[in-house]
Amino acid sequence: MSTRREKIEAMLVDDPQDIFLRYSLAMELDKEGNNSASLGRLADLYGETPPYVPAFFMAGQQLVRLDRVAEARTVLRDGIEAARTQGDSHAAGEMSEFLASLGQLGE
Repeated sequence: MSTRREKIEAMLVDDPQDIFLRYSLAMELDKEGNNSASLGRLADLYGETPPYVPAFFMAGQQLVRLDRVAEARTVLRDGIEAARTQGDSHAAGEMSEFLASLGQLGE
């Protein structure tokens, strides 16, 4: 039986630019503990034009779990700006709250 990741990868063969499938694969890689691959896929998504805003938040959360708080702050700040540029006040607000919750953590 195929894993969820394998099923997503198979669907990506047919539609390699599907943003939701690419995002889903990054999330599955995170669940499997393959943080490097997951963060790389998320960076690809938020590096596109226009950036895929949810990828910033997920990368920020993952970086915090990995105790890479300074990197998380940078990603979150970039994500807040991208969300505002795209008119996504909800995402900007969520990332702002998460960023504020980090306080002095990791400094």
